[in-house]
Amino acid sequence: MRDANLFNFKRALPRMSWNPKNLYNLWRRSVGAKVSATDYTRTTKTLFQQRWAAKQLVRAYHGDYINEKSFKRWYLPANLPDVRPASSAKDDLLLLTKWANKTSAVEKEIKRREEEASKGLAPVGSLMFSEVERRIDVVIFRSCLAHSVYEARRMVVHGNVLLNGRKHQDANTRLAPGDMVTVDPKAISFLRPRTAKADPDEEVDRDVVPSKDVSPSIAEDGSSTGQIPFHIPDYAAPFIFIPAYLEVSFQTCSAVYLRHPTARPGYSEVPTPYDADGEVVRLAWEWYAKVRPRMRSKRQLSRMPENRQ
Repeated sequence: MRDANLFNFKRALPRMSWNPKNLYNLWRRSVGAKVSATDYTRTTKTLFQQRWAAKQLVRAYHGDYINEKSFKRWYLPANLPDVRPASSAKDDLLLLTKWANKTSAVEKEIKRREEEASKGLAPVGSLMFSEVERRIDVVIFRSCLAHSVYEARRMVVHGNVLLNGRKHQDANTRLAPGDMVTVDPKAISFLRPRTAKADPDEEVDRDVVPSKDVSPSIAEDGSSTGQIPFHIPDYAAPFIFIPAYLEVSFQTCSAVYLRHPTARPGYSEVPTPYDADGEVVRLAWEWYAKVRPRMRSKRQLSRMPENRQ
């Protein structure tokens, strides 16, 4: 959930935003001073503390505005393949088999492991957030039609978004393959002419109220050109990408949700600031695997956010 210290430099938690402060926090977590905080090879933290810190990092980026109880109940997949590295128990079993003079079985197992290592494993850990990526507000942000997921959420709530041609104001809706989302161009902040220079200390995410008395055909210099002005926010280049599961048309300010995100060896379609199958994601999944709700009554099912499958 949003708060006054959303881009706090001390915590340095990356968010779904093009804000320059967020870019600085992302740099600190990637290559800056905060990299050592997620290196658990030599640490005094307990396993519980490592999982808690990893959960805090991934939740700050993936749906920080979603209530934690709702996230655990509705936005976690039922199960995932094992995201932990291979345990030493298999190596011990291989060694015992070798001692039992079963050389052919040992050679077969070694060959199988070499083939598996050459192909690589899909980063399935990132698929923990595939349900969050289906949300209509996240789809609008991924389509580069809003400079933050918070602005995209306000667009939906304020009635500036159409779902399959009809006004839709539920930002919790999860899309189905083939759904088309259309955003009113007047609600997109960087498609409006600049009237005054913004305060550099002001959060960009809060400057999202459209100006109704300004014609979209007026260029930045005030001359009528017949073209819609386009003013991309500063420092937005690192965030301008479109995932493979979306088809975006900037001429019509619309996007089609093609399919659910997937992962293959060496590649994940779920954008995340962390290694898609790294230690942070693994520890976060281990945390949620232990604390997620086990029972879902009919009363709880009736409260489930709209899921279009």
